[in-house]
Amino acid sequence: MSKILFVVTGADHWTLADGTEHPTGFWAEEAVAPYQAFKAAGHEIVVATPGGVVPTVDKGSLAPEVNGGQENADRIADALAGFGELRSPVTIEDVTLDDYAAVFYPGGHGPMEDLAVDADSGRLLVRVLESGKPLGVVCHAPAALLAATRADGTNAFAGYEVAAFTNAEETQAGFADKAKWLLQDRLTEAGVNVLVGEPWVPNVVVDRNLVTGQNPASSAPLAAELLKKLA
Repeated sequence: MSKILFVVTGADHWTLADGTEHPTGFWAEEAVAPYQAFKAAGHEIVVATPGGVVPTVDKGSLAPEVNGGQENADRIADALAGFGELRSPVTIEDVTLDDYAAVFYPGGHGPMEDLAVDADSGRLLVRVLESGKPLGVVCHAPAALLAATRADGTNAFAGYEVAAFTNAEETQAGFADKAKWLLQDRLTEAGVNVLVGEPWVPNVVVDRNLVTGQNPASSAPLAAELLKKLA
């Protein structure tokens, strides 16, 4: 089968408005659920990060209270331990898009720190969009779309409909009043049309070759939509 590229944040913290660093990284479920779906469908996974650093999991994403209980938290932790590709990432700037059938970005607050301003990731996103290859982006990972600017300064995703972590969810998570900026607001300012669903409920939006999800619960449904595009 084909190869799918996972572009994962390399950040282990998120700098808040007051300058403090909130420990974070990628969100476990958002990496694990698509990984398992893609592997079950026979695809090979390659991980890329800024600078080729080994990505950090947000420890909060392994807690029972965000995973529907201890049993599911243990299942996700076990699956993450088996996600060996996370331990040997390539560098984003070294990615050759022709090698991949699809590209996927998991979230967590980490992308708010690095991928939102990563020029290599931004250029890759523009190439994926123009290639027509399936592109999946979930939860906070749409922050990476902010770096996908064209030569004239406009955002390559302007005019696209997306799902992304909402202001309401950031408020309920306790970070809206601490953040330097909110994802829904920044995407809207860039000309991206954010379709807001109910907090914490799966919400997947498909617009051309772009498939986006609002929150962790959207990860598995997003993966299913991406696989339909590869069928």
